[in-house]
Amino acid sequence: MLSTTTFTIYSKISELPKNWDDVAIANAFLQTPYLKVLETSAPTNMQCFYIGIFENSELIGVALAQYLNLNQLESFGERDKCLKTAVRNFVFKNFASHVLFLGNNMITGQNGYTFNKEIDFEHISRVLVECAEAIIGYFKKNRINIHLVSFKDFYPYCADALKRFDFKNIYEFNTQPNMIFRLSDDWKTKDDYVAAFSKKYRDQYKRARKKCDRVLTKELSLEEITANEERIYELYHHVAKNAPFNTFFLAKNHFSTFKKQLNEQFVLVGYFMEEKLVGFHTLLLNGTVLETYFLGYDSEIQKEKMLYLNMLYNMTEFGIEKGYKKIIFGRTALEIKSSVGAEPVRMSGFIYHRNGLINQYIGKIFTNLEPEAQWQQRHPFK
Repeated sequence: MLSTTTFTIYSKISELPKNWDDVAIANAFLQTPYLKVLETSAPTNMQCFYIGIFENSELIGVALAQYLNLNQLESFGERDKCLKTAVRNFVFKNFASHVLFLGNNMITGQNGYTFNKEIDFEHISRVLVECAEAIIGYFKKNRINIHLVSFKDFYPYCADALKRFDFKNIYEFNTQPNMIFRLSDDWKTKDDYVAAFSKKYRDQYKRARKKCDRVLTKELSLEEITANEERIYELYHHVAKNAPFNTFFLAKNHFSTFKKQLNEQFVLVGYFMEEKLVGFHTLLLNGTVLETYFLGYDSEIQKEKMLYLNMLYNMTEFGIEKGYKKIIFGRTALEIKSSVGAEPVRMSGFIYHRNGLINQYIGKIFTNLEPEAQWQQRHPFK
């Protein structure tokens, strides 16, 4: 590390340096309004740490770390009821229940750190590893033994650079790719987007739109989100617990807290049938990038109305009409996301177990517990 570089780990937003947001300007997920969402409505099994990186006494970088206690989780995911799931759950409970993430485990993308000046990867890798060790030490004092440490979500060029330095002996893993949609500069309206489809996908678009024509969509205000909070959570929770794997569940007040803190930067769109909320999707406006966030739906209506596909179209059209450069659709549902135009981008994480014996086999264990997703990429454009 440069002899003049130090870091400070904070556990409260009120302790952060005054110019934190000036340094975090490039990423909304590291600015204080979003961090306040985490502080006041993070999942119940999560504790967040905010890291300031200094050169001499000047703040030059910020980072996020999250501790997860998987013992407090109601369910790891209920979709796959089989022996492998039972084994996986046993392993997690007994050997991996205390997990430290350097980065943000709630979203997909490289959102773990940012600097306001050029910093080489040797120093980045060093500071991330040292921060992890400092937080492990903090938990040790509190009689909590961290099992697993994971550095989350790096684009290929960063992962390759980090591996040349302090990450070289840490196991690199790639799970599902991040589905990213780079929007064409030629598309000014939704009609331009639809016109770019090949016939098969234009027909899919028309069919989906027709199915959903009786569903009313509406962007909800803070008051409307608060009034519908129970129902929003019910729809979110239904989707979350049927996911293949979970490490957290959101707090019930998460969406209203998000709207309160980020105001117009956070968009929640409700889907209504006969005045009943049957689904919702959320977006975070992050500079020129549109970030998709959590969603929820009634599974019967989703099937009947092709609700999920319509949500993807709606998010895309919002992005085009508001002039965004790209949409981060995240992991999961890879095939259907590719059918609207998103393309896979490989993301790497790094992980190690603090038990040396287990760590020797971390690659084997990881690939058995997290099999590669089999899917077919769609190419919807002419």
